Amino acid sequence: MKYTHLGRTGLKVSRLCLGTMNFDARSDEKQSFAIMDRAIELGINFFDTADRYGAVQGEGGTERLIGRWLSQGGGRRDSIVLATKVFGPMGPGANDGGLSAYHLRNGCNASLERLATDHVDLYQMHHIDRGTPHPKSRLEFLNGDIGNLTFPQHLKPGTTWEEIWQAMEQLVREGKTIYVGSSNFAAWNIAQANERARGRNFLGLVSEQSKYNLLERTVELEVIPACREYGVGLLPWSPLMGGALAGTLHGGKAESGRRSEVSVDPATAQRIERYEALCRRLGEEPANVGIAWLLSNPVVTAPVIGPRTVEQLEAAIRAVDITLDPQTLAELDAIFPGPGNQAPEAYAW
Repeated sequence: MKYTHLGRTGLKVSRLCLGTMNFDARSDEKQSFAIMDRAIELGINFFDTADRYGAVQGEGGTERLIGRWLSQGGGRRDSIVLATKVFGPMGPGANDGGLSAYHLRNGCNASLERLATDHVDLYQMHHIDRGTPHPKSRLEFLNGDIGNLTFPQHLKPGTTWEEIWQAMEQLVREGKTIYVGSSNFAAWNIAQANERARGRNFLGLVSEQSKYNLLERTVELEVIPACREYGVGLLPWSPLMGGALAGTLHGGKAESGRRSEVSVDPATAQRIERYEALCRRLGEEPANVGIAWLLSNPVVTAPVIGPRTVEQLEAAIRAVDITLDPQTLAELDAIFPGPGNQAPEAYAW
């Protein structure tokens, strides 16, 4: 296994991050325990989960499963960098979700109890909070009294960064988390968050989880440039687009055991066929080429892989040792053209 720093921090993590979304939902406890044990044996020290993961949303099933695994001892907790997420509703109460200071405190404490640990190493906001509007307090000083002005849901300002960072700073002081990250943030969210943190002499965001793969390259426009500027490590989720890039588009079963979970249009299917032909020429599994392509980007810290079996995990390790030469990278760009550049050069001069 190879290692790199998590964004601009001194923390070293494996180039693959073990995603646990399938644990308790598609992989039973015995299978999940085996995957985590094998991951440590293979040198993977970066585990990612979320409060919402599990067979039943809102019950924290995946965190509880990981907690039972950690409780076996044997140095398991000290062997991993443990990350979880907060945001989605975890109950019927008005304050059972979001990024209010109230929920950040309660959500973190609940996650720690489920995970059977006294701290998480990376606490990630699962989404930007637009559901706790404070339009008057946020905009009054800019535009004067805005009276009864209302906002469409997608434009609501959401929880203030002052509130978020105050709560996160308290969690850090209490030793309940070490680093803070984000997931599904826009570039301006990352910039705003880190500028507000800078003003408070706080480290701010050190990582961002975004959907990123050969078929979905939107983040190249603005999110990746923002991550590069602020030293935020990118953790791509869905690196194989639900299996479409794993060599199983037509329902066949690859050696890795993956099956495609998505359907694609005919034009995309043709591009994937060209991709699979390129992989055969390279003598590599399509899944590993797709992950190796992500690893070739210097902003990427670690793709988040989500194996359902030990065999899938073992097959994914090969990606770390694949180096794609400039010609191969150019061929992949030709097959899966992204935006072509960052914004605004991608669409203007």
